[in-house]
Amino acid sequence: MKILHVVTLVTPDGELGGPLRVALIQLRELMRRGHEVLLVAGARGFEGELPREFHGVPVKLFPAVQVLPGAGFAGVSAPTMAPWLLANLSRFDAVHLHFARDLVLVPAAAAVLAARRKYVAQTHGMVVPNSKKSAKILDSVVVRRALSRADVVYALVETERAELLKVEPKAQVEVLPNGLDFDEPRPQANPAEKTDVLYLARLAPRKRPMDFVQAAKLLAADFPEWTFSLVGPDEGEVEAINRVLAADPALARRVRWEGPLAPDQTAGRMAQAGVYVLPAEREPFGMTIIEAQAVGLPVVMRSDCGIAPGIVNADAGVAYDGGAEELAAALRPLLSSPEARTSLGERAQQYVRSAFGVSSVVDRLERRYRS
Repeated sequence: MKILHVVTLVTPDGELGGPLRVALIQLRELMRRGHEVLLVAGARGFEGELPREFHGVPVKLFPAVQVLPGAGFAGVSAPTMAPWLLANLSRFDAVHLHFARDLVLVPAAAAVLAARRKYVAQTHGMVVPNSKKSAKILDSVVVRRALSRADVVYALVETERAELLKVEPKAQVEVLPNGLDFDEPRPQANPAEKTDVLYLARLAPRKRPMDFVQAAKLLAADFPEWTFSLVGPDEGEVEAINRVLAADPALARRVRWEGPLAPDQTAGRMAQAGVYVLPAEREPFGMTIIEAQAVGLPVVMRSDCGIAPGIVNADAGVAYDGGAEELAAALRPLLSSPEARTSLGERAQQYVRSAFGVSSVVDRLERRYRS
């Protein structure tokens, strides 16, 4: 089959995060199965001509611009994409929208609807009820129609499924988790010998990187050998973090922001850490959590993360409720004990291999595409 996937944005450092990584993993597995694939997206940050391949996947990229300052990815537009889709959709047997309420995917969905093509949509927790006027306008014009007319809408977890049905009750929603390719070689962590706590995600308010910094402040005196590293693109939080660090030079020597990192380098960076932390609030899934588990890292997340209940039930990670103080309390036993880190990392790796393999995900995608 010829299979088309559409995502919002491709940048050299993969700043879109989970949706892009998920699309790349799915498409590489589809390629291994003999399918012809293409990833279509807006793009920025590349020097010279836009690439035709990204991390082993053929891509068709369109220049992206920030038309709504301060709106993050929701305000990015790729105005030449929709006309290309209208002219080229007939070339593909299956269309898969990694759908979001943004100015790239909404026009893309409108083009697919105008062409009367069947398609699947996968929302990655990005389409939830929203009372803002702009969201209501987009919902009434395209979003609800795109959800209701999709052959299927894939949600990551049951809570996201319920949220999608609030946006569009007529949508055919199924739960499809993310997956990892465990046949690909990846570095292995040795958490017993590492003394770095890692946050690897966008530095956006909902991800709560400031909780990470404040937890580091609470732990620094008792664990002088430990460092606390933030990795990811800034989405408005670095200035506030820098003010905290400027006021506390001792803390500034222990906490550092390393900037963004390309998707193919994240596993290597995770393997250099002793613990992985994602303090994000209401994280729909947590792709970086299962990536950290795959290299053998113990993970700490908030209880309202979409995959936290399964991880906790399997004794494969630590979850907490609250803010910086509760995060510090959750980290303290792990920082105190190399044995605890090793044991939890081993259970995490066993769990993620059993629960989140990409092969079963793509089996379902293939069946849906063929139908």
